[in-house]
Amino acid sequence: MTMNSLKDVYLDQLQDLYSACKQSLDATTKLGRAAGDKDLSEALIDGAQGISSGMEKIANLCSDHGIDPTGEHCKGMEGLVAEAHAHALDEKFGSDEVRDAMIITQYQRMVHYAMAGYGCVVAFANRLGFDGDAAVLQEMLDQTYDGDRRMTHIATQGGINAEAA
Repeated sequence: MTMNSLKDVYLDQLQDLYSACKQSLDATTKLGRAAGDKDLSEALIDGAQGISSGMEKIANLCSDHGIDPTGEHCKGMEGLVAEAHAHALDEKFGSDEVRDAMIITQYQRMVHYAMAGYGCVVAFANRLGFDGDAAVLQEMLDQTYDGDRRMTHIATQGGINAEAA
């Protein structure tokens, strides 16, 4: 597809976000199962539910614009998911706390990638006058930020990083 307008870029990036969410959903679920800390496990389960809900919303937006949400494959998230598997799921750890610190690291990398994507599509939707899209996407971006802050709190205030040290 030739990108001829900001709308073309917007639709392409919606599909890319859908792919990113789809790939990160499985990894997030596995990270939640692997977590030793109860708060961390619950946060990751909530994160997986948020990702699933986001996929539905993106699919609806794509449908509203007459495109298939599965039209792209996000190579960026593919790499981040591979990193999460290599460094948090397949690695051996001497303690639950060290593993949990790595789980948070890998999850936050995926989340930060998603925040960048959501931020872009919110800006595009606003510029294109897609106010309804922008509102839905902004809500998803805000929820993603909230999940990221929750992870930081678990790592720093919940004590995982201190215990891992």
